[in-house]
Amino acid sequence: MSTILDKIIANKKVEIENHKQQVPLQELEKKVQQVKPVQSFKESLRNSSTGIISEFKRRSPSKDWIFKNARIEEVIPFYSQNGASAISVLTDLEFFGGTLQDLELAGSLTQTPLLRKDFMVDEYQLYQAKLYGASAILLIAAALTVEKTKELAVTAKNLGLDVLLEIHNEDELKHISEWVDVVGVNNRNLKTFVTDVQVSFSLVNKIPDEFVKISESGLSSSETVKELMQAGYQGFLMGENFMKTEDPGKALKEFITELG
Repeated sequence: MSTILDKIIANKKVEIENHKQQVPLQELEKKVQQVKPVQSFKESLRNSSTGIISEFKRRSPSKDWIFKNARIEEVIPFYSQNGASAISVLTDLEFFGGTLQDLELAGSLTQTPLLRKDFMVDEYQLYQAKLYGASAILLIAAALTVEKTKELAVTAKNLGLDVLLEIHNEDELKHISEWVDVVGVNNRNLKTFVTDVQVSFSLVNKIPDEFVKISESGLSSSETVKELMQAGYQGFLMGENFMKTEDPGKALKEFITELG
């Protein structure tokens, strides 16, 4: 029986092939040589007092539409102004309502480091991320073999992109390598989409301290974030908590105020 993750990955492979037909990899390779360097995602988290990675997300498979008509230009600048350490932009259309054009527009509106949040299974996507303004890319252990994770991470680093590796359980720790910059613990099981913040607490000490550690999904309480900080996390990826409001930028500002 296929999981939601299986369906997303199958769709993603078809989507990539369509993109390749429109713009061959060789063309992307030429274009990325002209891309100017951007701020480091990893260093921004290391130097931040809050570590909040605010996410632009219109929908998700578990919640359907969160903010259907959300506009990049009405959210991204205010995320930056109100204290985001980094910004995550969903670029999956079918399941999350995002596009690469969202990422490109976000890059034109802020100097805050951008994470391309998508299901990376092909090096082609890494070149897209670089071309459209990302500072970092996401590699999801649950969607990749250890070998493929390393292969993509090496390519990303060679392109000047930071690598966020996402894990959900102890078995996925084997995906960590020297080519990874940040290790994120997703509190949401991508096979069932059930969320449990205890996953972050249980894995934090199993991740080597040389990596920046972040907690992802299911975060809505400032008290929980404070506890995760004390446990050793330096970053907190939050999307729905802000995007479900009428003014995501204002919601971010209020949350950071609560953190003190």
